[in-house]
Amino acid sequence: MNGRLAAWNATGESAALQAMIACCGSKRWAAGMVALRPIVNPDALSEAADRVWSTMKRPDWLEAFACHPRIGERMPAAVGAKLSNAVGAQSSEWSRQEQWSARTANDLVLAELARDNRLYELRFGFTYIVCATGKSAAEMLAILKRRMDNDDETELREAAEQQRQIMQIRLGKWLVE
Repeated sequence: MNGRLAAWNATGESAALQAMIACCGSKRWAAGMVALRPIVNPDALSEAADRVWSTMKRPDWLEAFACHPRIGERMPAAVGAKLSNAVGAQSSEWSRQEQWSARTANDLVLAELARDNRLYELRFGFTYIVCATGKSAAEMLAILKRRMDNDDETELREAAEQQRQIMQIRLGKWLVE
């Protein structure tokens, strides 16, 4: 068994919840994961994460989305208000790593991302969520522009899928740190 996973299985509920909240800001998702302990291996953790995520609803998704900074920004205000400093710091560090390409983009792309992020939030009511790992700022901008044509329900589900992908990546990082 993975050492990190074994320690998480044995830790108290509060610490176990905090670890999962750092991977995905939905408290109900984190509680669902903790309730499944012990989880025997990384594959079972990944499968459980998807299974629990599939039971989430709009409020849970929005709670998770609120824990992400806009592409190219550091930490959303919601993270500081909702999460402990350690959890918020971990989530913020992962966001920084995931969005690395946005920090190296040219000023024109960054300005367009900032403008379109605001338009997206006005249109859909939540932060633009994209699994940024491995994507350039220009790619993330193109995806944002394409998704602006989605209807509200389609976009909510697409954002939830992007959050699921981010959650899986973060679980993988958490297991090896």
